[in-house]
Amino acid sequence: MPGTELYGAEERKEINDVLETGIFFRYNHEAQRNNIWKAREMEAEVCKVVNAKYAHAVSSGSTAAQCAMVAAGIGAGDEIIVPPFTYIATVEAALMIGALPVFAEVDETLCLSADGIRKAITPKTKGVCLVHMCGQMADMDAIMEVIKEHNLVLVEDAGQAMGASYKGTFTGLWGKAGAYSYDFFKIATAGEGGVFVTNDEQAYKIADSYSDHGHDHIGSNRGMEQHPVIGFNYRISELHAAVGLAQTRRVPFMVEKNNEHKKWLMNRLANVPGVSFARIPDPDGDSATFLNLLLPDTDSAQSVVNELNAAGVGGFNYWFTNMYHFINQWDHIKEMRTAGKLAVQVLGAPQDYANVELPKSQEVIGRLISFGIRVTWTQTELETLANKLEAAIRKAMVAYTC
Repeated sequence: MPGTELYGAEERKEINDVLETGIFFRYNHEAQRNNIWKAREMEAEVCKVVNAKYAHAVSSGSTAAQCAMVAAGIGAGDEIIVPPFTYIATVEAALMIGALPVFAEVDETLCLSADGIRKAITPKTKGVCLVHMCGQMADMDAIMEVIKEHNLVLVEDAGQAMGASYKGTFTGLWGKAGAYSYDFFKIATAGEGGVFVTNDEQAYKIADSYSDHGHDHIGSNRGMEQHPVIGFNYRISELHAAVGLAQTRRVPFMVEKNNEHKKWLMNRLANVPGVSFARIPDPDGDSATFLNLLLPDTDSAQSVVNELNAAGVGGFNYWFTNMYHFINQWDHIKEMRTAGKLAVQVLGAPQDYANVELPKSQEVIGRLISFGIRVTWTQTELETLANKLEAAIRKAMVAYTC
């Protein structure tokens, strides 16, 4: 993703502001900080970019997702529907707050489908954690119909899809709360960081306190603050927020360039035999961080992967065998290898995680090859990549059909 491509003078300026004050902590120390509040500025910039009422910066996208679940009222013993295709943090966040993950099917959007959610609902289902994968967005009209029909709470993990939207509403803001990631590999990066977003004031207040040991952040004497909830330390530092602030300002430009490059590649590859693309429910709202190719089936996709590797073509992910993004490799989840006993082990898992049958997800992710889009590509580089992709795919498809 493009954030790491665009470090420059803006990031250095914001970091130097913090270094000059010596105040790396995001709260208090008013007299020493010379009115430098980078976390607050970052949060305001996020609200501006995605049209959110509230944003709260935290230490990672993972903790932002956990804050979103907690702020939405998800807790111990609550069943929460999650996808089998996501960064593992989504599932970890649910487990760590005592919730009981229920895996449901994804479709060609690469996200949970409305039908998949509906089939996974039980009388114990409290909510859904919808993950907007690979820079795209889920089919929100169909999903919201299910959410409302069954009176479920929706949270969104948009760690890979900041800047994406569906019919004018940004990912992360369809449900009670959402989360963005600012880690090293995301569209905007703070090195490490994340942002919780919501349009619900009470949810914001819960996340604000929960992410800082329950502090209510009222007044200027930290040692005398009240604690409305029990929380933990998910604070972001002013140094990380300084980088995140500068990067957030770049998001509209990065999304624009991503789309320019992705659309060119899709047009260029559209007529290559065997190639189709993941379905984008709202093409105008794509953050376009990945070019998502779908091959005819798993065997042909694996043949293409082999040809790409043989040709020395990098920059892609074959998620079907990826250790952290697809359920097939999550043996530690399937076998419940835990450092300490979790609620799911006491209350009982709602599914046999070692034998969950998700045929649609297996079919879609088995066919999927994703290429990271670069903001800084030149036209020559785009053409070179497209030529290499076409050559590898054509060679693989010939061998596959023989």
